[in-house]
Amino acid sequence: MCIVKAMLETKIIPDFFVVEGTEGGTGAAPLEFANHVGMPMIEGLTFVHNTLRGMGVRSQIELGAAGNNVSAFDIARTLALGADWCNSARGYMFVIGCIQAQACHTNRCTVGVATQDPIRQRALDPIGKSKRVASVHRNTLAALGEMTGAAGLSSPREFLPRHLMIRQADAQMVTGDDAFASLEIGSLLKEGKDDSGGYLARWSRANAKQFEPSD
Repeated sequence: MCIVKAMLETKIIPDFFVVEGTEGGTGAAPLEFANHVGMPMIEGLTFVHNTLRGMGVRSQIELGAAGNNVSAFDIARTLALGADWCNSARGYMFVIGCIQAQACHTNRCTVGVATQDPIRQRALDPIGKSKRVASVHRNTLAALGEMTGAAGLSSPREFLPRHLMIRQADAQMVTGDDAFASLEIGSLLKEGKDDSGGYLARWSRANAKQFEPSD
């Protein structure tokens, strides 16, 4: 929110943001970071989407999201929760042979995917694996198209939270609208609004000059 407040003060609006969830990355990150630092992509995307809506600039900024987007449903859900596009890396890493050895940062990837060692790179067949990547990409988009049609929509961009049913506990389901409520456009700039999601409290603590929250 500090960045968003700085945008408000400077009148400088970036072209896009990309939300990267804790599920993303190569899998070689320290466990403390992977498990406890940052937010899952769904929560992070919802937070950024709502913050930009609350400031009234969501329509001016494209929002991408990444965080273990592999299947067509992953893409549909990410679009429904506010993303304009999805990034995907891990699924395609699996396609070209990644075994999640968590050695990416050592330059000793055993399957040649994440290494600059010319000897280890021989384990990777770029010609054969490129065909697999193209096939997976093509079939994933086809499946997304089928889901879009099944939902009665003409474009994946039309997915909204209400198209989702979210399991919150055993035998308890809620709609995406209830699980991921959207802030009213411009609500962070208005006083006396309901703060059930805690956005106004965070907004009041944010400082456009520094990341350290105000007292």
